[in-house]
Amino acid sequence: MTTALVSVEQTPSNRSLAHLEDLRERAQGFAEASSAKSTRRAYHGDYRHFREWCGAHGVVVLPALPASVALYLSELARTYKVATIARRIAAISQEHRKAGLRTPFTHPRVVEVWEGIRRTLGVTQARKDAILTADLRRMLEPLTDTTIDIRDRALLLLGFAGAFRRSELVALDVVDVRIVTNGLEVILRRSKTDQEREGRLIGIPYGSNLVTCPVRSVQGWLDRSAIVDGPLFRAVDRGGNIASTPLSDQTVALIVKRRAQRAGFDPTRFGGHSLRAGFATSAALAGADALEISRQTGHRSLSMVARYTRPATIWQMNAAHRVGL
Repeated sequence: MTTALVSVEQTPSNRSLAHLEDLRERAQGFAEASSAKSTRRAYHGDYRHFREWCGAHGVVVLPALPASVALYLSELARTYKVATIARRIAAISQEHRKAGLRTPFTHPRVVEVWEGIRRTLGVTQARKDAILTADLRRMLEPLTDTTIDIRDRALLLLGFAGAFRRSELVALDVVDVRIVTNGLEVILRRSKTDQEREGRLIGIPYGSNLVTCPVRSVQGWLDRSAIVDGPLFRAVDRGGNIASTPLSDQTVALIVKRRAQRAGFDPTRFGGHSLRAGFATSAALAGADALEISRQTGHRSLSMVARYTRPATIWQMNAAHRVGL
């Protein structure tokens, strides 16, 4: 593969070939870094599902024929949600681009089928409930001074006050947080909407209540864990021993569910995103406008902020109060 990069008039030395191989591996690494690890894992599974379907029906996988893809989408529509089908489309399209082929999803027939599926199934995704401020206080009440409880308190409060995605929480290192006069400064080095790693500085102010203060909770976790570098949030076993590796984003969701259940909530209603959605909703209910909320959440579109806040704020400034019914 590497010799293809060399002119036929040249005879590459072993040293040159080794250098080209090193560059090839680096290029592959950069290519993989173009998307998140979780995204690559999901795409791999999605494309495998498509390959298996093609094998079972005796049709070509690559390049996939538009007629075959239309049938595949129709079968997916029987049991899968629109969001899952859209991800499968992205995975198949990616494999075609990698092979230098045109994606079949631009074909008019495939576009027509996909639009029909979207209209039939609808595009509204089922969302987990937002954890409001009062809900969070209730979830924190049972926590004690054990190592795992101290960690969970810091994780829940920081996730809420910073409106962080679960992937952003687990990506934080100790060097990314710094306590200053006004509270806690957090450097978010990369996020879902910042794949170029421009970074974003977020301020977490001190809370008025010692029990629910995110700044003091993070400091308490650092004091207990004695972590000075590496991942901020890590696994803790039953003996209180702290791992050296970061939590996974799935673990964050499980922690939220576990703490919700112990507070008497239905755990199926909540997930890792409930903290982020809860901050946006709670801030809106407290009178914060969309621009102020977006500065914390990092949303580039105010319409996205409205998607979070609208369900809980439909009774505020409701014009139907004014029509005299």
